[in-house]
Amino acid sequence: MTASAPRGRPTITVRPAAPADADAWLVMRVALWPDGTAAEHRQEIARYFAEQAREPAAVLLAMRSTEPVGFAELAIRAYAEGCRSDRVAYLEGWYVVPDARRRGVGRALIAAAEQWGRAQGCSEFASDAHPDNTISAAAHRAAGFADVGLVRCFRKTL
Repeated sequence: MTASAPRGRPTITVRPAAPADADAWLVMRVALWPDGTAAEHRQEIARYFAEQAREPAAVLLAMRSTEPVGFAELAIRAYAEGCRSDRVAYLEGWYVVPDARRRGVGRALIAAAEQWGRAQGCSEFASDAHPDNTISAAAHRAAGFADVGLVRCFRKTL
């Protein structure tokens, strides 16, 4: 999957994460969720690769040339705040490294996540953010999500 880049910006490629990406994914996961230890994140990453064939989930990496600059963790949920269906593509985690922000990386990840959700048979896409995370809320809105709850849950029609 490739996102078109505005003139003068490098092309961003979005692809599924592979076991060889574990270290780069770990660094970004720790940055997104600093309350977890590196060991806990490492364990989650190992679990993902071990269970990948049994579970509808995906991790997408945004690449600038050969450098990982963001990720999206996706799952299917039977329920999501504000959604009407019982099979919802859910954005469990979304992160772009600081020097790549506001350059289309987040949008490329969301577009690829939407494609993944549609391929899973989903008609809705949801996410959440901490109520005080105004940057995340703004990013979700800019990507087309609608704020549907006090805990900043988001939904998007696919």
